[in-house]
Amino acid sequence: MDCTFSPVTDFPKLEAAVSDFYGAAAAPAQLVRFRALLDGLTETFGPQERAAIFSAPGRTEIGGNHTDHQHGRVLAGSVNLDVIAAVVPNGRNVIRIQSEGFPMDVVELDDLAVREEEKNTSQAIIRGIAAWFRDQGCALEGFDAYTTSNVLKGSGLSSSAAFEVLVGNIINSLFFEGRCTPVQLAQIGQYAENVYFGKPSGLLDQMGCSVGGMVTIDFRDNANPVVEKIDFDFASTGHALCIIDSGADHADLTPEYAAVPGELKEICAHFGKDVLREVPEEDFYAALPALRRKAGDRAVLRAIHIYGDNARVEGQVGALRRGDFDAFLMHVTDSGLSSWRYLQNVVPAGYTHHQEVAVALAMAERLLDTRGACRVHGGGFAGTIQAFVPLDMLDRFKAEMDRCLGDGACHVLTIRPVGGVRLV
Repeated sequence: MDCTFSPVTDFPKLEAAVSDFYGAAAAPAQLVRFRALLDGLTETFGPQERAAIFSAPGRTEIGGNHTDHQHGRVLAGSVNLDVIAAVVPNGRNVIRIQSEGFPMDVVELDDLAVREEEKNTSQAIIRGIAAWFRDQGCALEGFDAYTTSNVLKGSGLSSSAAFEVLVGNIINSLFFEGRCTPVQLAQIGQYAENVYFGKPSGLLDQMGCSVGGMVTIDFRDNANPVVEKIDFDFASTGHALCIIDSGADHADLTPEYAAVPGELKEICAHFGKDVLREVPEEDFYAALPALRRKAGDRAVLRAIHIYGDNARVEGQVGALRRGDFDAFLMHVTDSGLSSWRYLQNVVPAGYTHHQEVAVALAMAERLLDTRGACRVHGGGFAGTIQAFVPLDMLDRFKAEMDRCLGDGACHVLTIRPVGGVRLV
């Protein structure tokens, strides 16, 4: 295990790494975080002679809403909010991870089988990732980790995927000689989430956190996704990327999320296929009467959204590559309208008193008027929306969204060029 950083004697090494990684302007605030991280490690696990430091970012979905689980196309970017960890060996056959503000997760390495009672817990994620590496012949050992995050839980920035990428990077770096690529680490996180955690998610979240920068991904072959970096400077457009917390809670909404791929599976079954990417769009429309009878109108509308958003991702990527930001914003707006009308992931079924995401979108549209763009962000139903806001409107936009939705609801973000990483 290569774990050479000493919290006591080598802090200048971490200071240099933090300054290089986050930039001189952000380094002072980040160093406060890392000092607190090391204090948390010591308070939880006792004084340490050595430790390794890791970071994994949250991600923002820029294009392709719910297209990933249908082996479609997406546009995503890692953001300048991350989960960080200080890691030490413990000489025991157990992984112990203390995430700030949560109960400690403890996973015994002599039993890495799926546990039904662990479904929907972070222990399940850790166990699943550890099991994957052990199955690949990794000489996995026990370690202790203390983590803290400024990727807000339930923010739509994929705090859970950032955690998966973090754990994968820890094991890959310390026990597997760094053999896994960022794409593979994303797939490992998805495996743990699907099989151990029990959530039938696609690969967008993990890929956005793991690869870094802005990327477009084609999941036609899910085992070998095609990942392309998009070199584009949003700041040069005179717009800011904002993520706005609607105040809605994801709790108890798992059935809503699961219904999306579930209903699309009914559509695909009519053609003897597993995912919508395998069904030609013209065949879908030719079979529309039968599909409405068999799967229902909501399933049909959701499929219409998937076909449309796959095309819109291509449009977004093309617009960015030729520097046509107005066309890019048009696709963002169209995607958001399609999610609301056809995918129907803005308001959970039957909700009347609580429609927080819809209110957030209504406020953003009113403030932006005919400028910029906004859309539901991520899985939908709860959490956040995304907005591209002209810089000359940003102060008023942020102040008004915070007034209506709660102080600190509007987050102004930047794209982080690096995904999951070991700092020291």
